[in-house]
Amino acid sequence: MTVAVFAFLLLGAVPIALVLALTALFYIQVSGNTVLFESYPQQLFGAIESYGLLAIPLFMLAGELMNEGGVTRRLIDLARLLVGGFRGGLAYINLVANMMMAAIIGSAASQIAIMSRAMVPAMEKEGYDKPYSAAITAAGGLLSPIIPPSMLFVLFGVMAQVPIADMFIAGILPGLLLGGTFFLAIAVVGLVQQYPKGEWPSRQEAMKALKMGLPAMSIPLIIIGGILLGLATPTESAALASLAALLLGRYLYRDLRFAMLPEVLKRTAINAGLVIMLIAAAGVFGWVIVYEQLPQMAAAWIAALTTDPFIFLLLLVGVLLLVGMIVDGIAALILVVPILLPIATQQFDITPYQFGVVVCLTLVLGLLTPPVGAGLFIVSSMTGVPPMRIFRALLPFLLASLATLVLLAWQPWLTLALL
Repeated sequence: MTVAVFAFLLLGAVPIALVLALTALFYIQVSGNTVLFESYPQQLFGAIESYGLLAIPLFMLAGELMNEGGVTRRLIDLARLLVGGFRGGLAYINLVANMMMAAIIGSAASQIAIMSRAMVPAMEKEGYDKPYSAAITAAGGLLSPIIPPSMLFVLFGVMAQVPIADMFIAGILPGLLLGGTFFLAIAVVGLVQQYPKGEWPSRQEAMKALKMGLPAMSIPLIIIGGILLGLATPTESAALASLAALLLGRYLYRDLRFAMLPEVLKRTAINAGLVIMLIAAAGVFGWVIVYEQLPQMAAAWIAALTTDPFIFLLLLVGVLLLVGMIVDGIAALILVVPILLPIATQQFDITPYQFGVVVCLTLVLGLLTPPVGAGLFIVSSMTGVPPMRIFRALLPFLLASLATLVLLAWQPWLTLALL
């Protein structure tokens, strides 16, 4: 009955936070367990009672300030300097700029929205197929869950009780690996479609791009460098990144005016509030799942299937791809971690870091896959291209992502080498 209520609410287009909260309430009601009912408010607020979660609104604020302050545009110009002369140069620029943005924003949906506005019109103007331009931009959003900082890593670190800084470090090599497979996909598609050869900027343009782009690169350096050197926590790094974006946008690039700050803060508050509500509701739902001992039942079922860690992770990828197609990545993460993490660490001796990287990347693939595919609809609304045309153009990048997931599941050292 509880499963039927969950499916009815989900298919009825009820916001996912309400789906989780109402399903948990329904279960408590039909179970007649007064202890669960009395604990509901405590669990609701307990799910968001973590210092590490402060990093989420701060990274969102940094992304908003960067976009309004012209930092994003300078990073794109810097990317043009690095890869703009290759065949399909704007496609490479799009990807490199996405990698730079992934090291700042940490949210796939936000990154896709920002880069769609910045890159798709420019690529279309230079003769690129519009669905392909939109697909590259959407694929670049897949880098945000594993190139630090990452909101999913923040959540996973809080839930798994592992240092968030270590999760960020574990994502560096997988992020570079995923970016490398995307470069190969762009190269192959560029040769097949014979996209135009790019032009390297002139010496004067290159010097200008360096002069204006290097200060913008200070933001990802502040975030990653502060964490790697142990000078700041992820939350402190997010606060410093927001301050740097504010100062650069207002005093160096002069694109940001103080009159714009109320709207920036309002958007950040609304978006962060939605995420925090989702975390709270999913925390209650996950608590009910644990109370019902679903992890133990799942462990017994999986143990009957395999004892090989690699096979377990492949099965996990297959299941989570289906889950991610229907349920939001943050909600899905909070649902699956309490069930599957104990199985992975205790039965299969998989480290939380390898498990976390594989799970986060797999769930974010759901952003770009039907039937829900929120990322597809974000790009579609920004560009006017039908979602299924974008999805078809995305297939080489989705295959590259799956190949990366297989490597990450097979070779644990890819996530552990820098720890």
